Amino acid sequence: MTKRPRDVTDAELAILQVLWSQGPSTIRQLTDILYPERTAAQYATVQKLLQRLETKTCVKRDRSAAVHVFDATISRDDLIDRKLRTVAEKLCDGSLTPLLTHLVQADRLTVEERKMLRELVERLDRESGHSDSSL
Repeated sequence: MTKRPRDVTDAELAILQVLWSQGPSTIRQLTDILYPERTAAQYATVQKLLQRLETKTCVKRDRSAAVHVFDATISRDDLIDRKLRTVAEKLCDGSLTPLLTHLVQADRLTVEERKMLRELVERLDRESGHSDSSL
């Protein structure tokens, strides 16, 4: 049985969001952004969260300099995919269709968002050789 990747906590997600927006960063840089008051306990918290993310293979550490630099190894899109698939498995027997249908209906998409969604479905249909788009 394949071991599923462990889920990312909200605190770990906050670190990933900084890495996605700022790029590779040191523990100090991450602490300054996430905790502007910069206490020693907060620095230690960021350090521990980075260790956990490294164990989960969500970040990598560059040890080539005296100060280690961390970078995200998982993209925002990959994490979204992982989380949506987990929810689909738990609530929808693995199918994304009920989940996506609910999101589209419940979130009241704008005209522009619906247009973008139609264009995406049409592009995916063209790429896969299907021509019928009912969206």
